[in-house]
Amino acid sequence: MTVYRRPEARHWRCSPAPDQPWDFHRTLPGYAPTPLIDVPKLAAEFGVGRVLVKDESTRLGLPAFKVLGASWGIRQALVGFDPDGPATLDGLRALVAGRGIRLVTATDGNHGRAVAHFARLLGVSATVFVPAHVGQHAVDAIRGEGAEVVRIDGTYDEACRAAAGVDGILVQDTAWDGYEAIPAAIVDGYSTLFREITEQPTLLAVPMGVGSFAQAAVRHYRSTPGAVSLLGVEPAAAPCVLSSLDAGKLVTIDTSDTVMAGLNCGTPSSTAFPDLLAGLDAAVAVTDEQTRQAVDDLRELGVNAGPSGAATLAGVRAARHALDVPSDGSIVLVCTEGRHQ
Repeated sequence: MTVYRRPEARHWRCSPAPDQPWDFHRTLPGYAPTPLIDVPKLAAEFGVGRVLVKDESTRLGLPAFKVLGASWGIRQALVGFDPDGPATLDGLRALVAGRGIRLVTATDGNHGRAVAHFARLLGVSATVFVPAHVGQHAVDAIRGEGAEVVRIDGTYDEACRAAAGVDGILVQDTAWDGYEAIPAAIVDGYSTLFREITEQPTLLAVPMGVGSFAQAAVRHYRSTPGAVSLLGVEPAAAPCVLSSLDAGKLVTIDTSDTVMAGLNCGTPSSTAFPDLLAGLDAAVAVTDEQTRQAVDDLRELGVNAGPSGAATLAGVRAARHALDVPSDGSIVLVCTEGRHQ
């Protein structure tokens, strides 16, 4: 087990996400805040007042949170980041009708399905590149949204490079030099999830792949005064953010297979990492065995958690002795995906 603790006292503040993604998401068909489930058994295990699980297994008709970022990122790309452009699904449909638009992305699973889903709602085409480790269930789910799927014999980073090399509007949830605007919009889109958490926790745990979702948590909780501690969790087989935090700079690592397929990334997002370095309190890498146990335990407690979502429970268990949560404190575990059936 590896745990990172930020060495200096927290004093950094950042600007909050804009209101527009929150307003936009609430106009989408079927929008409702996802459940925040009180789990007394976990509170007793950790010796704290409350443990709440933010369950993203039913987000806007999909089994994961990714559609929040994908939908807003696509909206921003289609309107050229014009704040006065269409801000409803019908308005966007009218904007793109007959234009032959194709959306392109790379994915470990849920992001690609979200892009494909929103493309289908808009009536445009989508091409999704997937790396070798992505399972057939995820590929079938993306194809089920009407998208073309291109499987490459390589890693997630290589899938991103392949997607960036074809014609279309690239909607990627990781940034690199020269490609920053759409990933930043996707991070803004994730802010809706945190706005739905109206109670301020003592500790909030989030999964990390390239770090964009964790960046959204940092931006939300570091934009206002408060004492929320932020824990990032990633696979021991792919600890790219933790490795970069330890190095104090962005690094690329080799990864190996993990049940947390959605977190199997070798390079942090270039725009996320500075915020993570400044704003995360701690990070931990967890094993597949720890995460499988967390999946099973959450299922018994009534939470439909997939491995990438259950990683937050595994992470708090692994890092609990390095975290300072008082006996009357509260913990929020963000469970970012449901379990594949």
